[in-house]
Amino acid sequence: MSGEYTVSREDWSLHRKGEIDRERHREKVREAIKKNLADVVSEESIILSDGRKIVKVPIRSLEEYHFRFDTGKRKHIGQGQGDTKEGDVLGREQKKSTAPGKGAGEEPGMDYYEAEITIDELAQLIFEDLGLPNLQPKKKPELASEAFEFKDIRKKGISTNIDRKRTILEAIKRNARQGQPRFGKITREDLRYKTWDITYKYESNAVILAMMDTSGSMGPYEKYIARSFFFWMTRFLRTKYQNVQIVFLAHHVEAKETTEEEFFTKGASGGTRCSSVYQLALETIAKRYNPEDYNIYAFHFSDGDNLTSDNEKCLKLINELLQVCNLVGYGEIEGPYYFTSTLRVVYRKIVNPKFTSVGIKSKSDVYPALKTFFNPHPENAAK
Repeated sequence: MSGEYTVSREDWSLHRKGEIDRERHREKVREAIKKNLADVVSEESIILSDGRKIVKVPIRSLEEYHFRFDTGKRKHIGQGQGDTKEGDVLGREQKKSTAPGKGAGEEPGMDYYEAEITIDELAQLIFEDLGLPNLQPKKKPELASEAFEFKDIRKKGISTNIDRKRTILEAIKRNARQGQPRFGKITREDLRYKTWDITYKYESNAVILAMMDTSGSMGPYEKYIARSFFFWMTRFLRTKYQNVQIVFLAHHVEAKETTEEEFFTKGASGGTRCSSVYQLALETIAKRYNPEDYNIYAFHFSDGDNLTSDNEKCLKLINELLQVCNLVGYGEIEGPYYFTSTLRVVYRKIVNPKFTSVGIKSKSDVYPALKTFFNPHPENAAK
């Protein structure tokens, strides 16, 4: 009986169709999130996630799969009871509401897709182009991490570090010298082991002074915007850099150093004297962070509603900070009671490449502020 052979031309990728579709969908979600980062960064469900690893992100440019019916625009076929006759009215298209603001309204809303994503994945997208600007090597770089690198091969070692490839080659060479060029039995003389050296990675020291206005003029909206920025700033620094310290300073008329938890949860009231936080920042640098040993960055967020008599002192102290800092950033949140005579107007007198200020009018401006302050190549910002 002659044997029969069948050549299969089956496309095995069809067996992975579900997995391929899921990966394609995940990629589309990532692309959509990247396009909507300005809105996603300030999303309350993320800022208030309270340590959750997975969050839901609304994406308005991506819709869930569903059937769409184009009523009244094209011809359709359907199925009924069979007792209709020519001329019967089956239905009428509803008229759109012409009186906006009255009643519940008839206009369709904009649906959006809620995608689940881990905080780490989202952070990777947000931090992709961010970095500490003007980072310089300092006198006392601190050890960031230790690594083990296999750099040598030896005849003795532990069994877990055996180098199989080199061991086989040694066996083949030994057999070839004996006139039998083939792979055979491995002897003790053939064994080769990897050995490692410990390497050290050093990073330049850096300290970030996070300064936030907590006075009575900073309402819930203003405080939320400031905390959104510092939320992502803190996560960014701890994700990308192992050797960065963050000092949290809060102020109203007086300034004080707080814990991270107090900085993000506690508010205050009273008037505003921004010079108090700049003075505290300078004192903190003088006591704990020598500019010869540390890269120093200072970021201040306020609504700009400062005591007029204090503005010139703020200008003087900012110039003193610029002498010891790699970068000083000022973010002004423009609330409903925005006045033109704010700190940002005063700071227009500063002509120094190490000073950067931004205005924030809406939640979507938080991400551009992050990109402005943490541009690793500030010299190319205007290009």
